[in-house]
Amino acid sequence: MKVVILSAGQGRRLSPLTDHKPKCLIELSGRSTLAWQLENLRACGVTDAVVVTGFGAGAVDAEIAGLNLSGMTVRTRFNPFFAVSDNLATCWLVRDEFSDGMLVLNGDTLFDPAVAQRLLAAPAADITVAIDRKASYDDDDMRVLTEGETLKAIGKTITEYNAESIGFLRFSPAGGALFADYLDRVLRQPDNDMRWYLSVIDLIARETGRVRAVSIEGLGWAEMDFPADMPRNLALTERWAARALAG
Repeated sequence: MKVVILSAGQGRRLSPLTDHKPKCLIELSGRSTLAWQLENLRACGVTDAVVVTGFGAGAVDAEIAGLNLSGMTVRTRFNPFFAVSDNLATCWLVRDEFSDGMLVLNGDTLFDPAVAQRLLAAPAADITVAIDRKASYDDDDMRVLTEGETLKAIGKTITEYNAESIGFLRFSPAGGALFADYLDRVLRQPDNDMRWYLSVIDLIARETGRVRAVSIEGLGWAEMDFPADMPRNLALTERWAARALAG
């Protein structure tokens, strides 16, 4: 299984932590965010990782070169337009990676290995989005509307919703081809280079009904968006570090 990790952005909302390095290199419990992601993916059997870089690309390359990830091949692809586009364009630039099916992971999503295992074990579907549910949602959540296992809509501004995306998706080979086709279609339209890739997932869901959701409720995950997120993220990675020492 291949994973594409979207790590091109700087993460300005995490300033000053990201003034001189991308947020995927923020250290948590002795390892970078990217190192934790790759290690937890490797623990679930993922053997091929493509890290899409942009801001601080050289530092990310150096970080990867220093990691000991036996059994996993890690490659980088550089997005030279990271400063003037959003992650929809990042996905478009690496759409040739999608033909065999893959996982797509946001560069700021931390997750227990059990989260990846649940996504990988979900019933066969063209596109599967990992979701969580909670009592209330804020304006920064990537909101999701589901009907049974079908994902009906996804976006920060949708008005009907009952879950949130955690920024972790699985694509079958057919789903990867569908996603690549829609990316090309959307980017051929004017002024779409600053859209999120999940807006394309929303379009696919509304037009084709070929997007499913799998809940990871009760499992550990976190996002790295603001300095206020650091205590929760550190608590999560401290558990992983303690488990690694015990093991």
